[in-house]
Amino acid sequence: MELIILSGGVVVLPVLAFITSFLFWPGVLLKAYNWFVRRRLGLVVRYSHSGSYRFCYSSRGTPGVATPSLLLLHGFSASKDMWLPVITHLPRGQHVVCVDMPGHEGTSRTGAEDYSIQGQVTRIHQFVQSIGLDRRPFHLVGTSMGGNVAGVYAARYPAQLSSVTLVCPAGLVFPTETKFIRRLREIENTEESIPLIPTTPQELDNMLKLCCYTPLNLPRQVMRGLLDNRIPNNDFYKEVFVEIVGEKSRHSLQENLHLITSPVQVVWGTEDQVVDVSGAAVLEAALSNCRVALLDNCGHSVALERPRKAAKLIMDFLSAQEVGCENTKKLS
Repeated sequence: MELIILSGGVVVLPVLAFITSFLFWPGVLLKAYNWFVRRRLGLVVRYSHSGSYRFCYSSRGTPGVATPSLLLLHGFSASKDMWLPVITHLPRGQHVVCVDMPGHEGTSRTGAEDYSIQGQVTRIHQFVQSIGLDRRPFHLVGTSMGGNVAGVYAARYPAQLSSVTLVCPAGLVFPTETKFIRRLREIENTEESIPLIPTTPQELDNMLKLCCYTPLNLPRQVMRGLLDNRIPNNDFYKEVFVEIVGEKSRHSLQENLHLITSPVQVVWGTEDQVVDVSGAAVLEAALSNCRVALLDNCGHSVALERPRKAAKLIMDFLSAQEVGCENTKKLS
């Protein structure tokens, strides 16, 4: 009887802990869930330093010969964990690194000079050097704000890259503006809340509808957990947002397009309500070695809405580059 009671307790206690966390600390439970997914995917969280500056990143595998390493840059107010759905569909042997962008999650939070696009590019370069990723050319992937950073990085450090994937990147002069961009101009000099920095459940719901074409329909407690994890960082998010939409950064990618020489892949959701899909045509016209993939029925959050497709596009692009290199070698 004692053994039965003991074994029952072993089962009941985790269940009670789960229920308690779900009811009272849903944000903690969401972090625990990300930890579990990282562990299942073989990702390990690590830290590196450049002087006193600390970078937090997750990685899996080691640099290989068959394909270049992948460095993934997330978007505004996200974290390295936003790539987990995509990594689920990447080959297990693929070396992949996901870094928290400057000030986000576990990476050092300093000041405005690091949060502009140029400042972020400089910090990401320091990160690349700190973990030795620059020992051989790697493939850089960036989405939204991270896409802006990735594009400018490609312009500044072309020798370090084998190729680049830009997913719904910001930083362009768009032929067609979204309602979101027009709304930003309207509230630029006001105290009104920024749509990407929610403070209430309704504002969070509006943000998710803005970023995703397919409704997520998340449980109320999950929404509460997302909001609980975001609100303590909202002042920081505002500081970053002011920098990336300011005059120095808002068109950084556009201003550096002429310096990009690496092969570029562009992936864009046709229903993007944050930055318009017309930006894909801008990139295709400006870059001589550019491949564009438009995803129907997909919004701004490609990594969340179409992770399997995103992973396949990236790996197919890497394979195509390898074939191109082999053909070039044979011709020479």
